[in-house]
Amino acid sequence: MNVTIEPSRELAGTIKAPASKSYTHRMLVAAALSEGCSKISNPLTSEDSEATVNAVRSFGAVVKQENESWNIDGRSILTAPDDVIYCGRSAATIRFMTPVAALAHGVSVLSGDTQLRRRPIGPLLQALRELGVACYTTRGRGYPPVIVFGGVIKGGTALIRGDMSSQFVSGLLFAAPRAEYDVVIHLTTPLESRYYVDMTIDVLEKHGIDVRRDEGLREYYVSPRQAYKPTDHTVPGDYSSAAFILAAAAVTRSNVKVMDLERRSLQGDIAIVKILSDMGARLRVFEHFVEIQGKEMSGVELDVDQNPDLVPVLAVLGCYSKGKTVIHRAGRLRIKESNRLSSLESELTKMGARIRVTKDTVTINGPTSLRGTTIDPQNDHRIAMACSIAALGAKGKTIVENAECVKKSYPTFYKDLAKIGVRVHGR
Repeated sequence: MNVTIEPSRELAGTIKAPASKSYTHRMLVAAALSEGCSKISNPLTSEDSEATVNAVRSFGAVVKQENESWNIDGRSILTAPDDVIYCGRSAATIRFMTPVAALAHGVSVLSGDTQLRRRPIGPLLQALRELGVACYTTRGRGYPPVIVFGGVIKGGTALIRGDMSSQFVSGLLFAAPRAEYDVVIHLTTPLESRYYVDMTIDVLEKHGIDVRRDEGLREYYVSPRQAYKPTDHTVPGDYSSAAFILAAAAVTRSNVKVMDLERRSLQGDIAIVKILSDMGARLRVFEHFVEIQGKEMSGVELDVDQNPDLVPVLAVLGCYSKGKTVIHRAGRLRIKESNRLSSLESELTKMGARIRVTKDTVTINGPTSLRGTTIDPQNDHRIAMACSIAALGAKGKTIVENAECVKKSYPTFYKDLAKIGVRVHGR
């Protein structure tokens, strides 16, 4: 599916932020490990969350999906499924469910599409082996498919890098409470994207699981033989996705309100609010929504080690800001759904942006007179959404190829743009 976006001005309206994909994943996994029924209200229905639904079902959880809520009948005793657990393009699914597979009696095989099979999982498997789990990649190269010989996690100390993927740490935290002995997760490098681990611990605590950590966030201590307790959740709105709607208002100097955004949130991407304010946009933050009035913006210097998912939208904002925008510590974006730094550089350059990418830094000189063109998002949802926002102030129409890739995290993205006045065709 190709989508055509025309230059758009004077946007206005109210949008409900899509539910948090990160919280939906975590609540599903914890509910599936709880003996009894849990309810998740306002879940995100997307390709990634459906992958996790299918995965927890494979291990015996019963998930009944209704429009506004999901009911999960979890299992404390898991059995490995007869078939391969297909995780689609969802890195969170395979990285969370691989440690869970270590708890299931039998042999589990987890795989995904071509894109997912290019994303590393070797460090997580090495950490599991240190906890007594036999697990391997099928080709021995550290990439899916994965084979896990489950039934028990013995315990001990697992070493893992903290600057590669916080999902590795979260995956270990889901399984560690069911180990036979104490588990210590020791990070050999400082933790990046720490807020995602905070979200995991928040969900675990709601299910009665105790996790302790040191002040430097380098060690996590989990007592053995803990029991998950069922509980109910309401998924908050997602700042990662809402950032694109806020940016649409910023680059068109429009007034837009985004609902279901909590003022007090553990989500690291809440940083978009302060960043937009620092760049010159006028924002009002209320208890459950954010209102933005776009104004003339100026470039800023940013460190994104804790919120790398914001980089695509920040690069677009830099194109519409006076002066230089410099984004530091963005190197991990090379192993996302695409080589996200390369994708940003190539597609925004086609639009006329003055963007330069080095090892882990992105520099944008603005403002730039962008022009409409044909965008290849490399099957990366955040590249597709970022270039769609860039198109709003460009000269001429922009065509986004394979635009359905946004279904990975924000299925209603183009419908929401249309609601606030964007001229978008082909959705």
